[in-house]
Amino acid sequence: MEKAAKPPQGETRQDYKLVAFADGDPENPKNWSKAFKWYITMVVAITCFVVAFCSSVITADVGGVSESFNVSHEAALVPISVFVVGFGVGPMIFAPLSEVYGRRIIYGSTLLLAVIFIIPCAVSKNIGTLIVCRTIDGIAFSAPMTLVGGTLADLWRNEERGVPMAAFSAAPFIGPAIGPLIGGFLSDAAGWRWLYWIQLIFAFVVWVLITFTVPETYAPTILARRAAKLRKQTGDNGHVTEAELDPRPFSQRIGVFLIRPFQLLFTELIVLLISLYMSVLYGLLYMFFVAYPIIFEVRKGYSSGITGLMFIPVAVGVILSAICSPWVNKHYLTLVAKHEGRPPAEVRLIPMMASCWFIPIGLFIFAWTSYERLTWVGPCLAGLPVGFGFIFLYNAANNYLVDSYQHQAASALAAKTCIRSFWGAGVVLFTEQMYDRMGDQWASSFLAFLSLACCAIPFAFWKYGAAIRRRSKYAYGGDDEETTSDSDVDNANKRETDPYQPLHHDMEDLVRARSYVANP
Repeated sequence: MEKAAKPPQGETRQDYKLVAFADGDPENPKNWSKAFKWYITMVVAITCFVVAFCSSVITADVGGVSESFNVSHEAALVPISVFVVGFGVGPMIFAPLSEVYGRRIIYGSTLLLAVIFIIPCAVSKNIGTLIVCRTIDGIAFSAPMTLVGGTLADLWRNEERGVPMAAFSAAPFIGPAIGPLIGGFLSDAAGWRWLYWIQLIFAFVVWVLITFTVPETYAPTILARRAAKLRKQTGDNGHVTEAELDPRPFSQRIGVFLIRPFQLLFTELIVLLISLYMSVLYGLLYMFFVAYPIIFEVRKGYSSGITGLMFIPVAVGVILSAICSPWVNKHYLTLVAKHEGRPPAEVRLIPMMASCWFIPIGLFIFAWTSYERLTWVGPCLAGLPVGFGFIFLYNAANNYLVDSYQHQAASALAAKTCIRSFWGAGVVLFTEQMYDRMGDQWASSFLAFLSLACCAIPFAFWKYGAAIRRRSKYAYGGDDEETTSDSDVDNANKRETDPYQPLHHDMEDLVRARSYVANP
């Protein structure tokens, strides 16, 4: 479908014929068959699971790496940390590139790069090779994690997206829980190098599926190809898309994307505290990869495989919270109706205020049932409330940032992702020393008290959040901007995993305000 963009009165500039999707357009991903959309959904969700799996599976045999390369245990933990650091760095690169070249080529190229660099990890002769290649893998694997939620948003309309997004939200947390389970038995049977060969197999399978069976889903890229085809067929260069009419050069858009997250992080109290809270939670997840072997292998004498079984309750808790997500979304929609379509951002904090207590409860149980003389049941089942609380807190925090900042939401979420990833990478390196110096019970209790203190954050913003936003330079005002109150609980995931999206929305707002024209 084409719409003529006419110049404003008094200007004599060339009209453009805007290329857009018509109602029922078969090339619009939202109009594809449900079966095909579900196939793509499962492929990208499995990809997300594999990436998360690769981040944690090597934790099952850190000792094997230390022994093979004759390095300290701390040095053997570095490959885990640098991989997580890549999760914070990669989105800054790949998110804006996906806006230019589309999702499919970013998926295919980055997954192929990740597959290639798993091989030198598996055959490495020294710790340096392992660290360098894991760093590259972390950066490359961050691209699928960045784009998966956006792909689902490409395919599903708001009212359809609840279940697909719940599946996606669970994958980043189930993967790290399943990694030590599979890795434990595999390392016991075949050694630590097979922890990389299994990554290679899984990553190669999802690369094949995405590269050869999943088409481009990003609407601006599909429309750009249609416009290029029309220009070639008709010889009329007036056929353009809205994205092609964005007047800002790519370098300027990149600059905004790179600088704005840090502006928000250091000048906005809401962004800073929510980012710190999410960093604490993300760090707890990766601390478990070190704490569980201490409690179950070192103290109780279990094998790596049996220790991996202890992560099952964490995965079960994540799945249960994902199952409950549609009910949370339904409750939010009732609040939207109650506030006549313009609910305050603070209503997003309700699931956070209800679920934040599960994390410290689980950690206190883990702390004081982890004595050597006690059964494994207590510290094992402690993972259930921790896993259950993760997704509720994760989604609620994302949604609160999105509703508080609207067009700046991507930058706010990018700031959160960056600091969260660096913190998650760092905690792995000092967890063992913390347990040695503080003792098992008090080290775990320290984490519990830390998460308990963070429970005050959503309640503080519930009371003072509106006042803080009124004084903010970047927060969404709501009076002179178009409301987005019909967004559902999944929009936060869409913006986080497609963080360059608001820059495109800025352009769309300008299109609504005035038709774009270009110099003759």
